[in-house]
Amino acid sequence: MKTIIKRQKRTIGAIVKIPLEKGFHTYARILKYDFAFYDIRTKEEISDLNKIVSSAILFITAVNDYSVTRGLWLKVGNLPLEERLLTPPPQFAQDPIHPDRFFLIENGIRRPATKEECKGLERSAVWTPEGIQRRLNDHYAGRKNYYIEKDKNLEGHHSNQPQKAKVA
Repeated sequence: MKTIIKRQKRTIGAIVKIPLEKGFHTYARILKYDFAFYDIRTKEEISDLNKIVSSAILFITAVNDYSVTRGLWLKVGNLPLEERLLTPPPQFAQDPIHPDRFFLIENGIRRPATKEECKGLERSAVWTPEGIQRRLNDHYAGRKNYYIEKDKNLEGHHSNQPQKAKVA
């Protein structure tokens, strides 16, 4: 039996449902460039969109569009964006060749920054939907997320994640 994929367009202001572990799900909002992830973890459907968007935001970051366009995260409604979501929050970038060089990205402008200025900010990156779901599951399970821990410590590029040992 074939799985039917629901094709959707990326629509600013749309609220999407994100499946999580153990039958739970959460919600996020499509912004101009990023997604805002709400601090909601439930097994119940929430039909009141205002209840969703009035929840605290865990984080804001970019995610590959295929999370929506391939129907991995289904749209459940749309509301106009609040003023606070029209401008992306500051993020940091790190030079992969010179990991001691940092940049602050704010209001579309990138400038050199100190490591101290970057502490506590989200790394400028585009996540996969699977990576975001792992990050959310880790958050709700109280587990450390590999990528977030590296970012907290402002360590270098993510390409050196430890690999699982092969079993012979």
